[in-house]
Amino acid sequence: MSHALSNPNWVNAMHEELENFERNHVWDLVEPPPNYRPIGTKWVFKNKQGEDGMVGFYQKEGIDYEETFAPVSRLEAIRILLAFAASKGFKLQQMDVKSAFLNGCIEEEVYVKQPPGFESARFPDRVYKLRKALYGLKQAPRAWYARLKSFLLKSGFVMGLVDKTLFFLSRGGDTLIVQIYVDDIIFGGSSYALMSREFEMSLMGELQFFLGLQIKQGFEGTFVHQAKYTRDILKKFNMGDSKPITTPMSTNTALDADEDGEAVDQKEFRGMISSLLYLTATRPDIQFTVCLCARYQASPWIFRYLKFTPELGFWYSSCSSLSLRGFSDADHAGCRIDRKSTSGTCQLLRTSLVSWSSHKQASVALSTTEAEYVAAASCCSQLLWMKATLSDFGLRFGRIPLLVDSTSAISVAKNPVLHSRTKHTDVRFHFLRDHYEKGDIDLVHVVSANQLADIFTKPLEFNAFTRLRGELGVEGVDNALIKGEIESQWTGLIALLV
Repeated sequence: MSHALSNPNWVNAMHEELENFERNHVWDLVEPPPNYRPIGTKWVFKNKQGEDGMVGFYQKEGIDYEETFAPVSRLEAIRILLAFAASKGFKLQQMDVKSAFLNGCIEEEVYVKQPPGFESARFPDRVYKLRKALYGLKQAPRAWYARLKSFLLKSGFVMGLVDKTLFFLSRGGDTLIVQIYVDDIIFGGSSYALMSREFEMSLMGELQFFLGLQIKQGFEGTFVHQAKYTRDILKKFNMGDSKPITTPMSTNTALDADEDGEAVDQKEFRGMISSLLYLTATRPDIQFTVCLCARYQASPWIFRYLKFTPELGFWYSSCSSLSLRGFSDADHAGCRIDRKSTSGTCQLLRTSLVSWSSHKQASVALSTTEAEYVAAASCCSQLLWMKATLSDFGLRFGRIPLLVDSTSAISVAKNPVLHSRTKHTDVRFHFLRDHYEKGDIDLVHVVSANQLADIFTKPLEFNAFTRLRGELGVEGVDNALIKGEIESQWTGLIALLV
């Protein structure tokens, strides 16, 4: 602390922060209440540790706070917004609220000590009673969301029925869309002037970098990738000089328990897996392999594939009409240890991939039919969520096609009669049949060669892997731009012919 106070730059920064507190009416300097007893401190610039290594700060549940969570948009919702904006031909902008959490009012009675070295000369023994949240306070994110939500609703915005971080404002023939992620705000339109009257904001311009995603918006479409993040993790785990490979996993690789194998560094391995899991936000081509490696403590060879393909991302075309469809597939008894199957699903807005998954099923499937049926039920659930979310954008869909390459699984969904193949299937998966009968989805057979979800269930040989990767819209930035130009030319040619 004494070292920090001797640094003039740090002292100036503290004075600026405290002035910001005064300007936002964050606290009042008051006499300590009768029952006031400091229980510790938390330094929001750097946590100070005691002799036991613990940070001297805590809040007791049920005493200091109640509900502290704040709604956060899902990555699928961000991708849906990107695909929608690309399809409609408008560019998304980004803004950041300065000292966002200082705008959130709190209901609890909270007192804090005066910052050491910055005590009031007249009242050094007084304490601050908080009006608004501080950074580091557990209530801060929720208080900020409540303040921003209240302002948007009073300004005429309508909150999404499914996604509570999505807001719409319609005036005349224009619609403004605002997506909130804590204190980062994405919007399409000209809502900056409206919001800047209430909060001190900095307009960051066209959306280019968000949650680690690099975004390039053009007239032909939008390209989303994580090339910088890929290079960073290759360097972090000393894989920058590794030999590249063309697929993330060999088709003849089969992982199982190795009782006599050499133990790995669990800390390093888990760091690798967590880094790779975040990379799957834009790299569906490594989803299956990353999830498989997460089950075993084996050295992830995926880094060598990333060395070969660091610039890949996915492409959202401005020429795409927004028709919703899903693919589901399953690799029956793919796990060699417990013989559980792997489900793979993906959902697209026509050619724009916005959601995908690869996971081991919770129970053992006794037949390929059951494994495919369970995978289709999972895909149906995601499609229904997307259908509801897209209704907030004014998009309406009838029967959504769900493409499955198993005629037996389709027959089970369409046939309400239980028989030997389905009598043991968990009842919760039969909601697939219910939504088929309601007309929400339409189960359609697709040949295995055209099953896009196949890439999420098992390792594939190079030609099949690259073909499916391309059909999912995973491209290099140069190929994506060329693809966008070709689609734009085709659209113009079709318009002339019509």
